[in-house]
Amino acid sequence: MKKHSMKRQKVRHYSGIGGQAVLEGVMMKNKDMYSVAVRKPDGEIVVELDEYHGPGYASRLKDVPLIRGIITFADSLILGIKSLNYSSSFYEETDEKPSKLDKGIDKVTQGHEDTFLMLFTTLLSFFFAIVLFMIIPYAVSELLSGYMRNRSMLAIIEGVLRIIIFILYILIISRVPDIKRLFMYHGAEHKCINCIENGKELTVENVRKSSRLHNRCGSSFILFVMLVSIILFFFIRVDSVAARVGIRILLIPVISGISYEILRLSGRFNFFLLKLISAPGLWLQKLTTKEPDDDMIEVAIKSVEAVFDWKEFMEDSFGYSFSENSADLTTGGE
Repeated sequence: MKKHSMKRQKVRHYSGIGGQAVLEGVMMKNKDMYSVAVRKPDGEIVVELDEYHGPGYASRLKDVPLIRGIITFADSLILGIKSLNYSSSFYEETDEKPSKLDKGIDKVTQGHEDTFLMLFTTLLSFFFAIVLFMIIPYAVSELLSGYMRNRSMLAIIEGVLRIIIFILYILIISRVPDIKRLFMYHGAEHKCINCIENGKELTVENVRKSSRLHNRCGSSFILFVMLVSIILFFFIRVDSVAARVGIRILLIPVISGISYEILRLSGRFNFFLLKLISAPGLWLQKLTTKEPDDDMIEVAIKSVEAVFDWKEFMEDSFGYSFSENSADLTTGGE
């Protein structure tokens, strides 16, 4: 069958799908469905497909600006840890005998060990993030207050320290082999989304040529959180140290909500101001994503195809059509 050439598409179309890298795999989410594709130790790719209804699923608040960002952040955190636990299950040592701690946790949780560990990991991660990225930068800026009385400047220094600590944290963990591979799968996830949103057939070759940077990335969201926090904390004027720390923690949901709205706009529109705002997040993604190999791209494609009909998307968004008996892509009107 003759294959028609594709015309270059300059307009990007929002697909609505998103995801994250997991251990030797990729999770993709589209509306209420999500898939986790993992390459097992024997080389086989296994795909789990399921529905996810998070805490805010039945709430009308999930469509309210600012509040929806908080709900989305919570959902992403829960689903992300759940997907990571699933992917790691293929790489656990099965011949190890349960330790006394494992037996104790299983007894206390009455067989719900996975749920308990997921909740514990979430709380521990949240606590670690607050200490590392909130408390420590604030404590350092307070040490400088003896030499600098300008509270506005101290707030800016605190924010800059927060960003520096985060970048150093990324640079350090990226040297761990498993994290480096995780960042490569992160790149594969972005490349797949960029491929279809730019009107290209979802093949290993096309995905390989696509950018590994994407405006809707969680890395950009974290950077937005830090930049928004600098602006909000700039206006905090209280004398009590405990009050300043407490306000910073209480403002986390507000900061998350604002940051999500910025991220959402940058993923849907492409005008100059949003490009300017998105630029630092894209620079950061050069650290949190790496170029994947073809095997990783293949896994990411499997995850996309499990939850998203990219052919229908390209027909609706770009005017392409696919013949029933062939994967060949033709341009509508030719």
